[in-house]
Amino acid sequence: MKKIGLYIHIPFCKQKCYYCDFISFENLEKQQEKYINALCMEIHNFFNDKKKYEISTIYIGGGTPSFIDEKYIKKVLGIIPTNNAKEITIEVNPGTVNLEKLSAYKSIGINRLSIGLQASQDRLLKQIGRIHNYEDFLNTYKIAKNVGLNNINVDLMIGLPNQTIKDIKETLENVINLEPNHISVYSLILEEGTKLDNLIKKGKLQLQDEETERNMYWYVKDYLELNGYNHYEISNFAKKGYESKHNLDCWNQEEYIGFGLAAHSYLENIRFSNTSNLNKYIENCSNNQFENNKTIQEVQSGNEKKKEYMLLGLRKIDGVSIQRFKEKFGENPLFIFRNELNKLVEERLIVVEEDNIKLTNKGIDLANIVWEEFV
Repeated sequence: MKKIGLYIHIPFCKQKCYYCDFISFENLEKQQEKYINALCMEIHNFFNDKKKYEISTIYIGGGTPSFIDEKYIKKVLGIIPTNNAKEITIEVNPGTVNLEKLSAYKSIGINRLSIGLQASQDRLLKQIGRIHNYEDFLNTYKIAKNVGLNNINVDLMIGLPNQTIKDIKETLENVINLEPNHISVYSLILEEGTKLDNLIKKGKLQLQDEETERNMYWYVKDYLELNGYNHYEISNFAKKGYESKHNLDCWNQEEYIGFGLAAHSYLENIRFSNTSNLNKYIENCSNNQFENNKTIQEVQSGNEKKKEYMLLGLRKIDGVSIQRFKEKFGENPLFIFRNELNKLVEERLIVVEEDNIKLTNKGIDLANIVWEEFV
């Protein structure tokens, strides 16, 4: 049986963060049960029809999956063959879980949490529309450890308005003292139409300049590496053996299926996604018209697949293994992409070292320019 990853989208939040442009909704509690029923129908239909797949990893994201009642998460996982899943992750926001909910997660096989802290300064959390304070995060983390959920990622953000290097140092010290296995650090990206975008346009907040944001990034990288975290992907750091298996599979161009509103999938060289219209999604699932929810984004040719493999692989700090590329495609990437690679080497954005093609420090800062060569 072919192994695939599985993503489940839960599009509900208590309050939408000011920077967020994901497909998620606040104040729609009345729709939750209908949505979960529709989601279960979609999942059940897939596994009835596609018995040739074995689930290797599961990632429950959102939205805020921990906002909805744990009985819904239990219902969804209950219809998925999870026996061979090596990693089951759920995203959690402080202020949306308690002992009962986290105990329930563990009892149904969830073995990894991704907790959204973002910063340990309450003034910054309030400024970006987070519903929690730092104390809420500490309580959530403590409860998780107490119930035996030991594989924990903590999400952090840099480049926030009014954030300083001192703030970042304090946040890193606070988080490292808790000894999580994994830390993700994302630079703020201002998305058009978000509340934060409007606040900045009105002059109420100001974005960090690029130089300051890059200084923050390198400070974080150096600090985490000095404290035993391996920088294995542009935004991700982990203690040895605790890299995100689900995300690594995606970056290694392994296949996955997405369920739920706006969820993306990659199967049989086809990338496709579900509708982002909540009512349409529920209606189509209720009428067993699952294909009406789907839009094909790309049917990959052999060359497109090779280019994408390079693009995804160059997100990883170790880069692309030349040997693995040869094993997968039967060709040498140094020959196929000789023009692109020569150009990037000359610009000092990548290096070729023994078996690996990888980003330089300059390339990490200008990664979008590198990836564009393989679009």
